[in-house]
Amino acid sequence: MTQTAIPCTLMRGGTSKGPFFLASDLPSDSAVRDRVLLAAMGSPDVRQIDGIGGADTLTSKVAIVSPSAHPDADVDYLFLQVVPDEPRVDASQNCGNMLAGIGPFAIENDLVAAADGETSVRIHMVNTASIAVATVQTPGGRMRYDGDARIDGVPGTAAPIVIDFLDIAGSSTGGALLPTGNARDTVEGIECTLIDNGMPAVVMRASDFGKTGHEDPSALETDTELKARVERVRLAAGRLMNLGDVAKKTVPKMCLVAPAEHGGAVSTRNFIPHKVHKAIGVFGAVSVATACAYPGTVAAEIAGVGSQLGERRLDIEHPTGFFTVDMLLVDDGGRVRVERSALLRTARKLMSGDVYVPTAVWDGSMRELATAGKTA
Repeated sequence: MTQTAIPCTLMRGGTSKGPFFLASDLPSDSAVRDRVLLAAMGSPDVRQIDGIGGADTLTSKVAIVSPSAHPDADVDYLFLQVVPDEPRVDASQNCGNMLAGIGPFAIENDLVAAADGETSVRIHMVNTASIAVATVQTPGGRMRYDGDARIDGVPGTAAPIVIDFLDIAGSSTGGALLPTGNARDTVEGIECTLIDNGMPAVVMRASDFGKTGHEDPSALETDTELKARVERVRLAAGRLMNLGDVAKKTVPKMCLVAPAEHGGAVSTRNFIPHKVHKAIGVFGAVSVATACAYPGTVAAEIAGVGSQLGERRLDIEHPTGFFTVDMLLVDDGGRVRVERSALLRTARKLMSGDVYVPTAVWDGSMRELATAGKTA
């Protein structure tokens, strides 16, 4: 036998796509696991021609799922970003788009029993040790994928998946929504807001870089001077956000904000971190929406939405549409605290079967015996 077969399910989650694995089907050693995933996805190669990766960071993602020992969760979800053109697998962040596929995958693999009507799946996000609850449609106790929900960046409609995030502020940066304690900091001469509500993000005025914030992503992608300036800010901000040396990390994300064009809170152009996103990531949208609602931030100044407490709905504009985030803001001793963030996503099962890797990479031994969280 010259190849090792590994069961997996290819799914679209939100505006991302990638293979979903049971942790028990992968190596227990994380270094071996990463080599297996690089081979499965076809990295390093900008085309990923010798694997199932989609030659783009948005389609070179992996979800690993297992039963959870967490008292508030049903399953563990470990997200891994497989870098297309480097031999690198990054576990330093969550992915809220792939998260949309976790509930359906867990139900279809008998990790969670489906109720008649809808089923809530409690998900422990291993990367950031936080909890999300995904509510999916399960009429007759079976997973439903068709429906009337539409999200920007995905053609057609599908069944809605409502995701509630519980206490995700500071999940990657030490527990604080604003890692430096400031609503604004000046980093490398640029005034910005350093924020983490599920995704470490640096929010900056597009105008401070000589941009409108409404440019096509391709125009920003080819602006090498702009990207170099953004990267200088990112490297310095990483240390301020308790992330250490981020030169080889995919966080923090960098967001240029500008006045909205289509009635939303702000317009965004996002660096993830070295390519320009054609939309905006789930957790990135949550962090930017939080910045829009938090008094004194760069985003709040541009959005002009005020700092009203209570339930808020904010539309975050991006190059291909907008992302709606529902939030509950409460007073916490004179400071604003985000008690709840929720959003709508969709997902679809695309195929299931085996992905093959050379036996020289892995012969199928040392399969996972514990949870994903213990092998991250």
